Amino acid sequence: MTDAQKTAADTTLRAPGDSPPDSRPAPVPLLEPREGIPPVTATPEALAEVVAAFAAGRGPVAVDAERASGYRYGQRAYLVQLRREGAGSVLIDPVGCTDLSALGEAVRDAEWVLHAATQDLPCLRDIGMVPTRLFDTELAGRLAGFSRVGLGAMVENVLGYALEKGHSAVDWSTRPLPDPWLRYAALDVELLVDLRDALEEELERQGKLEWARQEFAAIAAAPPPPPRKDPWRRTSGMHKVRRRRQMAVVRELWTTRDLVAQRRDVSPGKVLGDGAIVEAALNLPPNSHALAALPGFGHRMGRRQLEQWQAAVDRARALPDSELPQPGQPLNGPPPPRSWADKDPAAAARLSAARAAVTALAERLSLPQENLITPDTVRRLCWEPPARPTEESVAEILAGHGARLWQIEQVAPILTEALLTNGE
Repeated sequence: MTDAQKTAADTTLRAPGDSPPDSRPAPVPLLEPREGIPPVTATPEALAEVVAAFAAGRGPVAVDAERASGYRYGQRAYLVQLRREGAGSVLIDPVGCTDLSALGEAVRDAEWVLHAATQDLPCLRDIGMVPTRLFDTELAGRLAGFSRVGLGAMVENVLGYALEKGHSAVDWSTRPLPDPWLRYAALDVELLVDLRDALEEELERQGKLEWARQEFAAIAAAPPPPPRKDPWRRTSGMHKVRRRRQMAVVRELWTTRDLVAQRRDVSPGKVLGDGAIVEAALNLPPNSHALAALPGFGHRMGRRQLEQWQAAVDRARALPDSELPQPGQPLNGPPPPRSWADKDPAAAARLSAARAAVTALAERLSLPQENLITPDTVRRLCWEPPARPTEESVAEILAGHGARLWQIEQVAPILTEALLTNGE
């Protein structure tokens, strides 16, 4: 039994919504990895040693990755941390070791323990690491009813240790990485397996362990998401842009900014802010002098840069009407719920009843509504219900929208009742 496991055994898990008891000891600061800060693995030779060590290790593998969000273009990993019994902790530099598929294969049959797995899996997949089984400690915390599910909060509440929080948003593309950052990164996987074991016990106690297993299996089996359609439409402040010509300006500026950011490998927001894009769209400046007077295009911007952005504005101004973007994306599913009362009052009544039923059940089960069943699934069911709502027909629709078996078992009865009592 590790020190952390002993601490967890001596610490009563805080029930969801409980205040900490007066007798609860203060969390113990976790200041150093138990074997010290591991050296950064950055060469093929060092990576081969890591692969051999982890292949010979035992039990689950704790995995984490650090990106440079807000600093670099894209979401690539700039540091990968792993820990396994018998192998210890390692820090791997994906810039020096760009292909970690051999390591992924070495631990292929092990359960991977991650916190907020869906955030790290895309960048891990890009370097050849794909789990077949996983345990997500953040999702486990949600299902167990914890109100705070960040890694630091979970480690503190469940294991009684306090993790350092100071380096989560630093530029992980920095080289060399400072020792305090490496210490922080190593500590992120130090107690992940201990946290996993304690949460598994709590989920078992609550009768939710099988629910968690189904959720974890769905995450591991999910394919990479398709590219987002018209990503420029998500520009912050887009709700102010109403005319199609203005929308074309947003599209041209966003696309130009993305190409520049990709070429320079910097975050798009560092190239040009969303607010500046929206200002240019609303004002349609006729020349770079007028553009320079707008917020976000100040005196610090060079002439060539201004000309680059003005050229994008000019391209949008010159487009024929037939090539201007449409006001909204084609709907894939029901319309926004705020319009239901006018479009289909019966559907609005069904949705209101279904939402109330889901809210009440989620409260009884002590878990977030969105983890019980996704709001989009409820909307789709209520907008296009089965002709004769039965638990079987409702369950079939829920399964078609990706609901897991445990979710269907919990919500099919209450959603069927909501449809029947609020039929047309």
